[in-house]
Amino acid sequence: MNEKIKAPVVVVVSPEGKNIGVKELKEALKMAEDYGLDLVEVAPNANPPVCRIMDFGKYKYELEQKHKKSKKHQSHIVIKEIKMRPKIDKHDFEVKKKHVVRFLQAGAKVKVTIMFRGREVTHPELGVKLLNQLADGVKELGMVESAPKLDGRNMVMVLTALHQVKS
Repeated sequence: MNEKIKAPVVVVVSPEGKNIGVKELKEALKMAEDYGLDLVEVAPNANPPVCRIMDFGKYKYELEQKHKKSKKHQSHIVIKEIKMRPKIDKHDFEVKKKHVVRFLQAGAKVKVTIMFRGREVTHPELGVKLLNQLADGVKELGMVESAPKLDGRNMVMVLTALHQVKS
């Protein structure tokens, strides 16, 4: 911008967006000074380069505000994980279920993992039964995003909140 522009001749665009035409750099800088604005190179690879007369500080500020606004409207999805074993006690299952309920109420996704040890992996139906029982217990808060599937020695299911809370 301004004196940092190296090209001897530039195409000048007015603050209103009208093409003024090809001018020498000194003349273009003088025009920008008359407007009380900056001469900013917008297309340096063009032949000759295109420069626009604008308030560069205001332009940078508006870009920053746009960026902040777009960042503000992004939704940040958190994935929480709960791990269980197929031979879990009834009370322990209820405690894990309460954790899942708390996570779903906060708007997070919950990855429920059943870990099989030794020969337990030969009975995947126990894991499916447990995961379905959990899904039925929290169906008013969340729904199954990915059904239970065996992944090596682990069975995984993902639950997602019915109402996504903005964080």
